[in-house]
Amino acid sequence: MAKRDPLKAYREKRDFAVTPEPQGGKGTPSGDLYVIQKHAARRLHYDLRLELDGVLKSWAVPKGPSLDPADKRLAVRTEDHPLDYADFEGVIPKGYGAGAMMLWDFGSWEPLEDPQQGLAKGALKFRVRGQRLQGTFALIKMKTKGEKRENWLLIKERDEFVDVDTDVTSRWTDSVQSERGMDAIRSSNNVAGRQKAKSRTRGKLMFVPPQLATLKEQPPEGEEWLHELKYDGYRIQALIANGHARLLTRNKKDWTSRYPAIAKALSELKVDQAIVDGELVAIDDDGRSNFGSLQNADPSTALRYYAFDLLHLNGEKLIKKPLLERKKRLAAVLTGSAAVIHYSDHIEGAGEQVIRRACAMQLEGIISKKRNAAYRSGRGRSWIKSKCIGNDEFVVGGYRRSDKSGRSFSSLLLGEYLDGKLHYRGRVGTGFDDRSLSSLAAQMQRLERATSPFDETPREARDRAVWITPKLVAQVAYAERTAEGRLRHPSFLGLRQDKQAREVTSEMTKATRGTIDILGVRLSNPDKIMFPDQGASKADIAGYYKRYGKTVLKHVENRPLSLMRCPDGREGDCFYQKHYKTSVPEHLEAIDIKEKSGTTKPYLMINSVKGLIASAQLGALELHVWGARADRIERPERIVFDLDPDVSLPFSVVKTAAKELRDVLAAADLESFPLLTGGKGIHVVVPLERRRDWHDVKLFARGLASKLAGAAPDRYVATAAKARRKGKIFIDWLRNERGATAIAPYSLRARPGAPIATPVSWSELGSIESAAAFNLGNIDERMADPRSDPWEGYDSVRQSVTAAHLRTVT
Repeated sequence: MAKRDPLKAYREKRDFAVTPEPQGGKGTPSGDLYVIQKHAARRLHYDLRLELDGVLKSWAVPKGPSLDPADKRLAVRTEDHPLDYADFEGVIPKGYGAGAMMLWDFGSWEPLEDPQQGLAKGALKFRVRGQRLQGTFALIKMKTKGEKRENWLLIKERDEFVDVDTDVTSRWTDSVQSERGMDAIRSSNNVAGRQKAKSRTRGKLMFVPPQLATLKEQPPEGEEWLHELKYDGYRIQALIANGHARLLTRNKKDWTSRYPAIAKALSELKVDQAIVDGELVAIDDDGRSNFGSLQNADPSTALRYYAFDLLHLNGEKLIKKPLLERKKRLAAVLTGSAAVIHYSDHIEGAGEQVIRRACAMQLEGIISKKRNAAYRSGRGRSWIKSKCIGNDEFVVGGYRRSDKSGRSFSSLLLGEYLDGKLHYRGRVGTGFDDRSLSSLAAQMQRLERATSPFDETPREARDRAVWITPKLVAQVAYAERTAEGRLRHPSFLGLRQDKQAREVTSEMTKATRGTIDILGVRLSNPDKIMFPDQGASKADIAGYYKRYGKTVLKHVENRPLSLMRCPDGREGDCFYQKHYKTSVPEHLEAIDIKEKSGTTKPYLMINSVKGLIASAQLGALELHVWGARADRIERPERIVFDLDPDVSLPFSVVKTAAKELRDVLAAADLESFPLLTGGKGIHVVVPLERRRDWHDVKLFARGLASKLAGAAPDRYVATAAKARRKGKIFIDWLRNERGATAIAPYSLRARPGAPIATPVSWSELGSIESAAAFNLGNIDERMADPRSDPWEGYDSVRQSVTAAHLRTVT
């Protein structure tokens, strides 16, 4: 059977002896080519083309694309075009589609689902990274009867690139390839004219929209990544030709005259033509890049240009070459360059070690790049940035009047764009000097307006607020962000003149792309791996609490607790948090408790399944609870004996000890329940009626532990000193004093394998082989068992520590 020609319809409609359009077969597949061509045929329209299955799938969009989700633009499906049509510009003669055509946008695209299935079902969602358009779009097929053509709708999806105020077809009217307008292209009205036009533009260097990095909390691991230092400066692309260098910012502003020494040094490179990508920085006395110094640079400021990529060299486009090859050629080009030009070196692999070293040197962070990746304009995942401290751009939406004489304002009100709306991110009131205060006050005065530009304006931002039209962009350093995106300890570094306010989109959103909602709780970065050896993510933890939250709450709700938080996962740094802070998610609650010092402080509590999910959002891997409930905090309602074995002891010895302790308690008419800790030991838990205070309960627990240790000193020890535990089991009674906590039943543990502290029955304990027998991987099977409540009857037990008990152990 003859192979179907996907370009048959395209070729049948054209006479290639007449038209300058390519016949096809010479294009090089890249797999993700995205093109929009402006076509002044009988009716002006824009041709959207997406590379798929070796051809360009094509739609004619009469009104052109829009960045407003409310604009649903008609897109008529046309025949597939060849790949070498992607860079076509010229004039098409009469016969088919007569008129001038220009390359209006060019870049790459990424389907957000299976593209073949999307086309078949009539709903294709995709992300484009073009020189002009960025973000997510959808093509939706319309249901029409009797129509021979396929009518679709091109719709902008809601993301950080939404812009309801800009008509992109009016904003950009020239070619991204030749920088010609339609009139200039019409002058090339035949094949010869087209060749002449190409010859005129072939040697001209054109700005390449920069590749941008996606923010992640940790750098990627693996040998396929290389890591460079992140500089705090201006992104500058240098276009070098005929002994002259132009310095262009990321939004194509020409700053050649602003930094003549850098331009001169680059123009002296031994090349005929080159496009170099890099960062212009000011170096402080400690050898670090300093944005504030760069913004206020004078002739004495030490400026450096750190070159990290080479996009074009002597007539050869390099953007499709592997990064490592581009960097090797860049290093050769920079050999012997002036002292102000530096090659940005890299380390291959070992991303975690590189970021730790960078942070130890108090640097901003690192950029991780796939060593074999091509250069792709726009933000993608082959460049990842990881920061030691926060340092970002924010839009100034207003300022707070100062109550101090002689000061123009006390703080700036900051925001970021998200889904086309300006979201409030907090105030910055430090980092200003007299010069910046005066300059900012003058600029803001000209921009004052009556209404707030923020989507929602919290009460804290309204006090003494003066609103301004959001046009100024501030560079701000900060310690961290809250879960809601507010800045902690921000400091003003300077105004950015190389970025438009609309470019300042939420890095928080980009870093957590794919944020999900679980029972009304926002879970950012849901795919972040919290247990590397298990492959368990933050979403897996939240899903566990969603499924079994009611069971967990039986042992957690209305109790003060401590969270073991591991924001970077089990293998990262972990810490305990017991006090409630206003920065924690709304579903976590508080109880005021008087401490030993006499002061009262709020302690954390979780009283809902949403609260458990919110703890997962915080990176909490363990829940440790008090032995008393909030309504009677001075009356404990359980005793916990923690059987903590020496590492040399097998689990069988721990099980024997637990049963022996059970029998001792039973002899005292106290019923107990075993809990696998998820570590190496067992908790023997004794429920109590709330009749005794902490002193009595602790006295009994310590006395009983000491009695057992005295009766069997070769097996047990009741003191915490590790030197005395060798070959023995420590009966830890210290869990039973005021303020002490113990792992909650059904809590995860921050240990290998994602184990879960699991209640078991005495009858099944003998067959269990490990204190970490249950984990995220097998807990569903256990919980599905109708006998999965091994502590049945726990809540109905009525017993207490009596005076007789205290006499027995003291």
